[in-house]
Amino acid sequence: MLPFSQLSYWEKQTYINNIDFLIVGSGIVGLCTAIYLKQKFPKQKVVIIERGYLPTGASSKNAGFACIGSPSELLDDLKNTSENDVFSTVEKRWKGLLNLINLLGKKHIGYQKNGSYELFEKEDIFNECSHKIDFLNKQLKSITNIDEVFDIDNNIIDNSNFKGFQKAISHKAEGQINTGLMIYNLTKLAQQKHIIILNNVEALSYQNNILNTNLGELKYNKLFICTNGFAKQLINDDILPAKAQVLVTTPIKDLKFKGIYHFDSGYYYFRNVGDRVLFGGGRNLDFKTETTTNFEQNSLIIDQLKAYLKTHILPQSPFKIEHKWVGIMGVGREKSPIIKQIDKDVYCGVRLGGMGVAIGSLVGKEISQMV
Repeated sequence: MLPFSQLSYWEKQTYINNIDFLIVGSGIVGLCTAIYLKQKFPKQKVVIIERGYLPTGASSKNAGFACIGSPSELLDDLKNTSENDVFSTVEKRWKGLLNLINLLGKKHIGYQKNGSYELFEKEDIFNECSHKIDFLNKQLKSITNIDEVFDIDNNIIDNSNFKGFQKAISHKAEGQINTGLMIYNLTKLAQQKHIIILNNVEALSYQNNILNTNLGELKYNKLFICTNGFAKQLINDDILPAKAQVLVTTPIKDLKFKGIYHFDSGYYYFRNVGDRVLFGGGRNLDFKTETTTNFEQNSLIIDQLKAYLKTHILPQSPFKIEHKWVGIMGVGREKSPIIKQIDKDVYCGVRLGGMGVAIGSLVGKEISQMV
């Protein structure tokens, strides 16, 4: 690829000179940051750079879960984080989902509100959650205005032909989307607003309103770092990459379930994609290896996902794996996103904690409001 220094005068003037707002990352946060900045400052030049030919991290490589938190996840968070912080993060996720739907419309993200279920292999963990359902419902009611968000519903296990699960709790507030469609339509909206997107440009470092990239320097007035799982290279903060393995089966005849499902405190998750099953997770089997920006598949986790499909999710249905991929999330000790100014003229929106679909558009909106 040509370095910036070898571009023509016309190309430099059109694409890379006199950048008002430079955004690193063309995932959900980067695109939404650009869109909201352009709405606020319609005459300013907004440029997004992206290291890949498509968003590289997790925005269109996740499972497409429109999630705000399962019972066991929320209770685990409450053991390590204040009640106020836990539910303020849940509120951001809920508002983020509403914001994404308002920005693009349900049709343009393939939104389906089929609800979700947390499944339990062990009754002791279920009992802990069931004893806290009234408390959780009170908290979620104040956020979503939905009565009894959580409810015990063990019929789903027999009706879906699942095996190995003992109990289940339903979740009314969650849904599923098509994340490829979401990114396509966010990109389309950005282009309609005359936002420039430059692909295959990797950010390396920044200083004195100059961003160093693999193709040369870019000068900017304001810089926005929206690279989530890849942010550690540019930001010294509590954020680490977290790899997520995902499988999709061939079509399953007479598939018995729709919606999204979690188990093992959210470390495993599956859903229907039409008449296929998407299954992902298992990062807790090998945290050390999965804390990386390397896109290699982890055979230990892939084998476990296949085993669970056979023994728990599709025990009566033959299947083949047709698709496998890896996404890179951004996580940290805390679940709340990092949205702040980190240097003179430099801002960031990162550490989405595996909830980028829900919270990403709101993070972009909040960064734009800091300028």
